[in-house]
Amino acid sequence: MATESIEQVMAKAEVLIEALPYIQRFNRKIIVVKYGGSAMLDEDLKKSVIQDVTLLKLVGFKPIIVHGGGKEISKWVGKVGMDAQFVNGLRVTDEATMEVAEMVLNKVNKSLVSMVQSLGVASVGISGKDGGLLKVKKKYADGQDIGYVGEVTEVNPKILHDLLEQDFLPIVCPTGLDEEFHTYNINADDAACAIAKAVAAEKLAFLTDIEGVLKDPSDKGTLISELTLSEARSLIDAGFIGGGMLPKLNNCIDAIEEGVSRVHILDGRIAHCLLLEIFTNRGIGTAILRDEDTRYYNGEA
Repeated sequence: MATESIEQVMAKAEVLIEALPYIQRFNRKIIVVKYGGSAMLDEDLKKSVIQDVTLLKLVGFKPIIVHGGGKEISKWVGKVGMDAQFVNGLRVTDEATMEVAEMVLNKVNKSLVSMVQSLGVASVGISGKDGGLLKVKKKYADGQDIGYVGEVTEVNPKILHDLLEQDFLPIVCPTGLDEEFHTYNINADDAACAIAKAVAAEKLAFLTDIEGVLKDPSDKGTLISELTLSEARSLIDAGFIGGGMLPKLNNCIDAIEEGVSRVHILDGRIAHCLLLEIFTNRGIGTAILRDEDTRYYNGEA
């Protein structure tokens, strides 16, 4: 029994030692975490995500959370007797739906702030409207007007840099303003990508409801642990990537091209997926990197 106990303790020590070079390399570096999907609905998963991000903050990272809320919005739209409508996967957002969406997103935002602060880390929740963080124009779906859905045109990251400098953990709600100061809902993936580029993030992590990039979507055994930009483009050109993964992977490519060091696509349904991907030699999702960068799984970060 005592021997088993010592082995367990040693195993924990090995995990910490394995994490050390990653903590050293990314100390004081910005990581943007796009938080959405099932991890927002399951209370245990929500707790693990917030624990992960809080730990990143406490070991020296500068995390920024950008959260979604689509499933919660759909639930509340139904509660008030409205029908959710989608065009090409984008929610049709009329004025009434926008009011519900903003209410729900702000509710989600403050609940995340409360969870972070309960773990002893100071957090501030903001929207893309605050400080002119996210400016948008109307987004169309194949030429169709889908209402108050915005496409990010400009990011003013000053408010985020100020919060990070003052040791706060920013949590961003994906709404923004157009030139006439109308409020628009923004796809959280798009908002996270735009913010990561604007703050020159070292890492951008997407929490999703899939394992990562699969060469064959019907076979979980075809998970690709890492992709260079060239390999990612080749998969898209060859038609291997479709559905919701296509815009997500395009966002990843865009972020890398604009200076983000690495992008991670993770299965948010796995508890502590962020820590497992970032602090272990062989992560659990898909990492996308520049062609010239060091291969991810040769023992280096």
